[in-house]
Amino acid sequence: MTSIIIITITAIVVLYLGLYKAQKALLPVSILGLLASGATAFMAWGSELSYFNDMIVFNNYAIAFTILLVVTTILIFLLSRDYFEHISSNVAEYYAILLFALAGGVVMVSFQNLSMLFIGIEILSVSMYIMAGIKRRNIASNEAALKYFLLGAFSTGFLLFGIALVYGATGSFNIDQIAAHASENPLLFNVGLTLMLIAMAFKVGVAPLHFWTPDVYQGTPTLVTTFMSTVVKTAGFAAFLRLFTVAFGASSHVWMVTVSVMVVLTLFIGNVTAAFQSNQKRLLAYSSISHAGYMLIAILALGGASANSILIYSIAYSIASVAAFGVMILVKQQRGSDDITAFNGLAKNNPALALIMTIAMCSLAGIPLTAGFFGKFFIFGTAISAHYTWLVAIAVLMAAVGIYYYFKVIIAMYLRKGEEGNIIQVSTHYQFVLAFCALVTILLGVLPGLITNLL
Repeated sequence: MTSIIIITITAIVVLYLGLYKAQKALLPVSILGLLASGATAFMAWGSELSYFNDMIVFNNYAIAFTILLVVTTILIFLLSRDYFEHISSNVAEYYAILLFALAGGVVMVSFQNLSMLFIGIEILSVSMYIMAGIKRRNIASNEAALKYFLLGAFSTGFLLFGIALVYGATGSFNIDQIAAHASENPLLFNVGLTLMLIAMAFKVGVAPLHFWTPDVYQGTPTLVTTFMSTVVKTAGFAAFLRLFTVAFGASSHVWMVTVSVMVVLTLFIGNVTAAFQSNQKRLLAYSSISHAGYMLIAILALGGASANSILIYSIAYSIASVAAFGVMILVKQQRGSDDITAFNGLAKNNPALALIMTIAMCSLAGIPLTAGFFGKFFIFGTAISAHYTWLVAIAVLMAAVGIYYYFKVIIAMYLRKGEEGNIIQVSTHYQFVLAFCALVTILLGVLPGLITNLL
């Protein structure tokens, strides 16, 4: 709870700094607030603290995901130096809105009451609707914001109606009590469960409710897309898993078949469609859909290892995604395009950037000696232990398709001819973030035991 308070206060302080034109203090204050929030969460490790009559519970599960969300946001903020100045002079609002979105994400990973789940999702969603359209004079950004808002509002209706039906069937918003009274009115409960499943599936972007993802990701400013594909997705899956493990775990027979179909569709649509993309940003958008499919396998397995598997996968995916989007921002700023052809010859002119992009692509593809390999390994292990061998076989086949389209970028950097002498200038902040992401990806690929037993 202290983490949420610190993040919210930091957002308000940032707004006042913007009001008094203290532009240079925005990033340092935001980073300090995030560090303080992460530190307070880390200090609570090993304890279980409940607030507001058990509406929010901070246990190791919530703390681990909170720290991941905070660290990822810090890395994104470091990439944001001088980024928002190109969009508008009102930079403080953008930092503040992202901080409010993060606060919503922390509420989502620590909820114990369905009303807090709804509040967390809405804080996060409304913030992202605004950030998707921050380029007010850009048609693509306006289209992304409008599409995201309309479809998001529609899914919110499903979520709210589902919560109402579940409450009507069980008489409680507390997820522990919901599980205990699920059998009292099974018809009403199952309808509410299904509506909530549809809403959560939309929030994390799994098929067939994925159709908003590519257009919104492409039209949104790249830095905001980075936040969407890491912080928003991680918070969504942490809430998804907590809800379906605790509240709906005993009713798994109702939703198992539906989620199985979603997994297969998500893996197929995400990977196969990504293979045909020529735009790197759109490719990463479709690949994020496929990664949602892999994480959904852990929810389907619904075992004691599911939480740890999703945490490991989220760490690997978030770190690699920040590195990939960071390199893409630099390439687009220098070469004016985010198509795969813009990466042609990057290894010759900027070998360090090409190496970092290669590590990120290999991790996203699940190549050994990267964190992404062990992310998939633990997801598949969890599924096999739950007797979903057939699903793992499909996932492995789709992972092979993923290797194909991720290596399109690597081939462009090392085997295609680009512009001679087109050296990309990299600021100190970018150097730190990209080097950190590359080192963590390799370190966790070599020593996965550092994070395998956190939960």
